[in-house]
Amino acid sequence: MGEKATASGGRPPLSAVVTTFNEEHNIGDCLESLRWCDEIIVVDSFSTDRTAEIARSFEKVRFFERKYFGSASQKNWAIDQAVHDWLLVFDADERCTPELQAEMENELRAPRAEVYVIKRRVFFMDRVIRFSGWQNDRVVRLFRRGAARYPNKRVHADMLTRSTPIVFSHPMLHLMIDQFDEYVPRVVKYGVWGAAQAWRKGRSTNVLEVLLRPAWRFFRMYVLQLGILDGVAGLVFCKLQSFATFSKWATLWAWRQNERRGRMPSLPPFDEDEKTWQWDNRDGPESRVPSPES
Repeated sequence: MGEKATASGGRPPLSAVVTTFNEEHNIGDCLESLRWCDEIIVVDSFSTDRTAEIARSFEKVRFFERKYFGSASQKNWAIDQAVHDWLLVFDADERCTPELQAEMENELRAPRAEVYVIKRRVFFMDRVIRFSGWQNDRVVRLFRRGAARYPNKRVHADMLTRSTPIVFSHPMLHLMIDQFDEYVPRVVKYGVWGAAQAWRKGRSTNVLEVLLRPAWRFFRMYVLQLGILDGVAGLVFCKLQSFATFSKWATLWAWRQNERRGRMPSLPPFDEDEKTWQWDNRDGPESRVPSPES
């Protein structure tokens, strides 16, 4: 770490980070789009499909397996395994386009910042979601070591940065929902994880909140953020996001009801290792770029 070497083309060497679990239908295309990076760290949560086999077939991949405590924990751990000082974080269902690659490589030859934001073009069943608030989806993904870190959250953690990022003009591709029947269980799972975060903070809720939060999210996305213009796909997409909100708050409500009956919830495991969340941020204040899921 901390090397001064220069990669081909005059830019500093770059480590890409990808976390996986049962992504055999995604991981090959994702890694292919990152082949230009100088190393690729893949951290897998003990997949039962061909994810590991496919990932290991790529020459630049360093493959690890680790228990899953949430996306933020897994990515922070993966970042710490990287060799190079510049880091690029991708999910298995994301793709780096040639245009974005060229823009990033050109920027790294003479960096104007230490943190960069990448826009995401979101796909639902091979169709671009043009509205619903996701047209403004952007995430911190390229940064110099120490300039950004994920906070201690089990789900929907937006990366914290110590300086103002620059936004790239070209987006990545985010194949967010490919198989509808596979995405719905994920929504429920994320709802449980979100409820677990709220539980750990001592949060409670009530029937009114369970009713209004999902309704507001649907109205905001479908009406105010023009999801209606995406047709039936927009309707289904916005209803799914509303259901995700319902799942979180309904789960928390049910847990609090059970608590009164002497029944405590079985929470998903959280990463309690301080090293995972350690971040020397003495050089500046924390800030974040919120995603539409926040």
